[in-house]
Amino acid sequence: MARTTKSLEESFESLEEILGKLEDEEISLEESFRLYQEGMKLLKKCNTAIDKVEKELVVLTEE
Repeated sequence: MARTTKSLEESFESLEEILGKLEDEEISLEESFRLYQEGMKLLKKCNTAIDKVEKELVVLTEE
């Protein structure tokens, strides 16, 4: 079965690629907006994953 979600590391790599594309002076406004939206979705996913790991660590340290 194929994996449909990106790992945290893959998401960070995608964010770096998006940032690189956004720094290009030749990018259109429409494309920059699309990339911005994609980046924000990835950032939210990363924050959620990090929060989940932090909560798991708190539980482990309490035991």
